[in-house]
Amino acid sequence: MLGEPVEPLGDKGAIFIPTTLEKTPGMLARQEAATKELHVHANALDSGSYIAPLDPLDVLEFCRPGVQHGVYKNLRLGKYDTHARLDLHRHTVEQARHALWRFAEECRDRAVRCALVTHGKGEGRKHPAVLKSCVNHWLRQLPYVLAFHSAQKHHGGLGATYLLIKKSADARRETGEKIEQAKRHRG
Repeated sequence: MLGEPVEPLGDKGAIFIPTTLEKTPGMLARQEAATKELHVHANALDSGSYIAPLDPLDVLEFCRPGVQHGVYKNLRLGKYDTHARLDLHRHTVEQARHALWRFAEECRDRAVRCALVTHGKGEGRKHPAVLKSCVNHWLRQLPYVLAFHSAQKHHGGLGATYLLIKKSADARRETGEKIEQAKRHRG
């Protein structure tokens, strides 16, 4: 074996694989199914930890450091248009966990800045405010949820929550450009 001369293969028996394959409907369906399966299993919201129970009349409020006071105030007061809504009524805890995660991911991917989640208060139930408690716990786990607050009465009151979702890189760049243009026009 050692010492035997090595011959280059050249073009003999070479197989050429095209770099751009035309995707068949079957390939696209398998790719979509694999992507969905990946997203289902990638749910970052924990389901096993203890979730502190809340009272049905508790106000949900959370704000990450760095969010401007005026932005959070406008969120609390319902001054932002909600461009997406999720209703968790009649969901089990596990169904709500998956639905909330998918909803938040989709909002982030579609550059939705403000959304509304209706979870109900669970008043009059044996275990009140279960979904409300879970939503409060889960939203804190999503790094792109910058803030949330219980909604105004006309949007569902204590049975709903406004979400403020982090801007995409493109949206941040556009805002920076608008600010620069405004400075140039003033100066």
